[in-house]
Amino acid sequence: MQGRFDAREWDLNRAAEVAIRECLAVHPDERVLIVTNPFLDVMAISEALYNAVIDAGGRPTMLVQPLKTQLDFADEAVYAAIASNPDVVISMSQEKLGKDRQGIREPYRVGEKSYDSLFHMLLYGKRSLRSFWSPRVTREIFARTVPIDYGLLKRRCAGLKPLLDRAEAVIVTSAGGAGSPPGAGSPPGAGSPPSAGTDLWIGLAGREAHVDDGDFCRPGSGGNLPAGEVFISPELGSARGRIVFDGSVASTDGVIVPRTPITAIVEDGFVVELQGEEEAEALRQSLDHGEEKALAMEREGTLPPGQGAVYARNARNLGELGIGLNPAAGILGNVINDEKVYGTCHVAVGHNYDEDAPALIHLDGLIRNPTIRAVMPGGRELTIMEDGVLTPDLEGRGR
Repeated sequence: MQGRFDAREWDLNRAAEVAIRECLAVHPDERVLIVTNPFLDVMAISEALYNAVIDAGGRPTMLVQPLKTQLDFADEAVYAAIASNPDVVISMSQEKLGKDRQGIREPYRVGEKSYDSLFHMLLYGKRSLRSFWSPRVTREIFARTVPIDYGLLKRRCAGLKPLLDRAEAVIVTSAGGAGSPPGAGSPPGAGSPPSAGTDLWIGLAGREAHVDDGDFCRPGSGGNLPAGEVFISPELGSARGRIVFDGSVASTDGVIVPRTPITAIVEDGFVVELQGEEEAEALRQSLDHGEEKALAMEREGTLPPGQGAVYARNARNLGELGIGLNPAAGILGNVINDEKVYGTCHVAVGHNYDEDAPALIHLDGLIRNPTIRAVMPGGRELTIMEDGVLTPDLEGRGR
């Protein structure tokens, strides 16, 4: 690897080495596909990753395509390269990898599961590749948040996952909330003042939590870098209550950093109302865009008949609850980083990770300093996090 003259660049090279050798464990002669865009930061990170793959004895290929958003199709060359079955796929994109035109038209099937992306089918279905993806990450974020104590992160994730796997539901509250599950007393709903906090009930029956602990060494494993969350798809139709997004929120046009919190009213698993000021209007337009684009794609034949309405409806589906665990991340107005911040949680609207609520969008919104309680079989409640602090038995230190 060539010498570097800037300490920040050296830190970036160190982070790239950690990503390739520790997170992905790239072996000699393995084929690694890096997909990126012609933007300064993601290109610089991609070049550092390319060099790190060579240093590990791997065989890297870097493919540069134009900017793609959540609603765009990837260039045909991207999915042709993925179809060549590389061992590793890295999406180092300014926005997104891009959708699979063929997969949306004719979904892939593995057993009983259906996938509208070849990448997802190979990763989660056939489990033939491993991957990480880092949309909108900057050089500074990558250099700071990738070289972390992965042992600590894995212990935190290992404590949270089985608890969520067993839970029948979770209750998420934040400052100003009622502190009890909707339905017990006066449920939050339309008319709740924007100053009230989050008070959300999410069913988890039949769901299994996923961990993003930075360990992508085995085929079928993948996640974000920066890593650092445990996340789960809500039981369909179960969520009800109020979400107050007071951190960064993803939109189809970028990131919203709300000066006035956005309040989302949830009924039967869907966002039915948004309250707030211009930030709420920006999020509303993104949800509308996700709906309208799905219906337009069915009209033009890109989505099969009947699927436009399905994708449009799920633009308002609660698709994820995630708990941030990365100790090196701080809220910066960059969602890939912010959703990993220790002491936060995030709720996504749109597509879920169990592939049974397809949508064109997946928009994460951050909740600061939440209290999260798991409702176990029989109704017993266990506190996971209180005012943004993990309970001592889940903290993971000193083990």
